[in-house]
Amino acid sequence: MKNIFFLYIPPNNTEAIIHYQDTIINKVSQDHIFRYVDQNIKNYLRGIFQDKKIAVWGSHNTSINRSRFEKMGVGDNILIVEGDTVRLLGFIAAKTINPDMSRELWKNLSGRSSEGWDLIYFISNPLEINLPFSEIKKLLAYEPTYRLRGFTNIGKAKLDEFYRHYDDLYSILQRIKLGEQVMNRYPEILPVTPAAVAEELISQDKTEVSDHIEMQWKLINLGKKAGSKVWVPKHDQKKIIDAYGYSDFEHEFAAGIDLSAKYVENIDVIWKEEFRIDAAFEVEHSTSIYSGLLRFSDLKIVAPNSMYPLFIVAPLSQRNRLKEQINRPTFKKMDFSQKVRYLSYETVKEIDKFFEKSSSGLSAELLFGKSEAIV
Repeated sequence: MKNIFFLYIPPNNTEAIIHYQDTIINKVSQDHIFRYVDQNIKNYLRGIFQDKKIAVWGSHNTSINRSRFEKMGVGDNILIVEGDTVRLLGFIAAKTINPDMSRELWKNLSGRSSEGWDLIYFISNPLEINLPFSEIKKLLAYEPTYRLRGFTNIGKAKLDEFYRHYDDLYSILQRIKLGEQVMNRYPEILPVTPAAVAEELISQDKTEVSDHIEMQWKLINLGKKAGSKVWVPKHDQKKIIDAYGYSDFEHEFAAGIDLSAKYVENIDVIWKEEFRIDAAFEVEHSTSIYSGLLRFSDLKIVAPNSMYPLFIVAPLSQRNRLKEQINRPTFKKMDFSQKVRYLSYETVKEIDKFFEKSSSGLSAELLFGKSEAIV
């Protein structure tokens, strides 16, 4: 369960608004940050952000703020609120207490340093959301008269109640912004049917395994070109290394993600950006299409508000089989004909060939546009 922090900026605080633009919206170069941190933090931040600029913010080092700062952990949500508007949401990637960096990043308008913004946090996946704070009050059951002040966090009772009903604040606020329905958690995990177990045990011949690994490799390669980090199950990583000499996998999947690793770590290919999933792919060469859909159903049960696309990747010869499986009651109940997309092997190969010497324009959204709904 992730904590949720608020950072309130009064609308008349011109200095804070300018700093927000400088170090959150425009972000800060890693060279600038790395002058003030040790090698361990440098390595950690590079692992998360690769070579990208980083959103940075800080709070005054008072005793009250310090007690809240100490509760802050990797993957916690942070919302930056200006006046009555939630301007931005993101995740805590790391934190440090660093007066030298504070003095460098946040000088006041007269050119002197702004003292005391020493409680510094690095923010991953910052997303400008621009929602009325009243939406947060409703979501978290605050009184309409509730007012934010400074740097604070949601109390345990309200946090427990939120996670009893919902899964992921980041996805929920995206849904509210788009005018989409917010989903409650499912009351229980659907049971695995005997048919699913039987299909998991179906053996694959060497050709099927080879085709499966080839398609995983193409999706890995496309993901890297799209700028994503890539995860494949640990039991497939050695096969990819042996076949293609590629080993730049995420070491641990779930760092910072508010989702149990067991629901995602066996999905065939996942594209990630910092602490968010960009897309998930199940490659189904043989008749075991059910097993891929089952993993997606587990994912949707524990994270019903997730916004990233789910793809079943299979040969054109398997399209009708996929349609049969998606119409099973288990998946029909979850509206999988709308939530899961189909990418044929042939389409993936065409995309891979098109981007053989370029990556410009490649994204999960492009693959979504090339995929089809199974109805």
